[in-house]
Amino acid sequence: MEDWAEVHRLFHREGLPKAVIARRSGMSRNTVDRLLRLTEPPRYVRARQGSQLDPFLEAIAAMLAADPSVRATVIRERLRAEGYGGGLTILKDHLARVRPGFRAARAFQRTSYRPGEIGQIDWCTRVPGCRWATGNSARPSGWWPRCPGRAPTRRSSPWAGRWATCALRWPAASNAWVACPRRSSSTTTPRSWRPASPGRPTSKGHAERTIGYLETSFLPLRGFDSLEDLQGQHDAWAVEVAFARRLRRTGTTVAGGWAVERGHLAGLPRPMHDTDLRLEARAVKGFVRVLTADYSVPPAYADRRLAIRVTPSAVHLACEGLEVAAHRRSFVPADVVLDPAHGRAGRLAREARDRLARGDVELPEIDLARYDALAGVGS
Repeated sequence: MEDWAEVHRLFHREGLPKAVIARRSGMSRNTVDRLLRLTEPPRYVRARQGSQLDPFLEAIAAMLAADPSVRATVIRERLRAEGYGGGLTILKDHLARVRPGFRAARAFQRTSYRPGEIGQIDWCTRVPGCRWATGNSARPSGWWPRCPGRAPTRRSSPWAGRWATCALRWPAASNAWVACPRRSSSTTTPRSWRPASPGRPTSKGHAERTIGYLETSFLPLRGFDSLEDLQGQHDAWAVEVAFARRLRRTGTTVAGGWAVERGHLAGLPRPMHDTDLRLEARAVKGFVRVLTADYSVPPAYADRRLAIRVTPSAVHLACEGLEVAAHRRSFVPADVVLDPAHGRAGRLAREARDRLARGDVELPEIDLARYDALAGVGS
């Protein structure tokens, strides 16, 4: 590089002829000519010797085409069976360069449904309630006061089936229990319930995305005083926002798609299904535990086994077919619901037990003459 700079300085700045430059620098005339033809200093470029990966590039490309997210350790394991003896670092460097191209080249098929073909029920964990969505019109809806107050299990799946048929008016799909084939025109009851495979687009698809839209677009930054207040806010939001949005897939609004899809759904069953939750529990110390809250019972039914019927808004307690208490349903975890009459009767019963234990019992004076009169004794 120093020779190149010196030759250019003597020729361009000092104006010396090439023969003089060759004599001063001790170079040949041909070397001076070659240096003057170069616009940049000459650099030594080492010839590429190749990589240990070169014989396996096609095999690596085939693996990435089958699964672009396959780990480097898995690829190395496959290559070693073919004779690869290199390390993991050069393989990771190569994958970092070529993997993005395989990911971008993958194609995905859009899932679509016919009107009335499928729906999905999901269980809201942030606020106790149910959410559902239709597959064709992408109509999201929430129903908060009408959930059993706990996550669905295999034992509660029949409840979900009855509720879905009643509320959605068609065989619907559930997040935990998805669902069902297309409804029969002669019945409103789902023919079968089967678990949904997580992430399977044929059983989830737009329904799962619509339910996600409801949770991310309606619930954040929202406050409410009661579940009725939350339900009212949801109904107003659905009409103003959710049903008014336009879908590129259908070219119409959600409300327009629902007007078409609604004609493909079965009618409400007659009579309506019984969706009340029925339980049994024993009253302990004047209270009975129902789901996540404790409800008071009259003192006379303490330590008795009670039949429980849970509706969307109330809890009914019965003993041997007779209703002994009714409470407004509470969704607050570990809440204690006390009827003032039960509390007053319990206080009086405790005071009577305390007086009896102390022997402080006041009995009215008994007139025994009336018994003599009944027996005909005396005058």
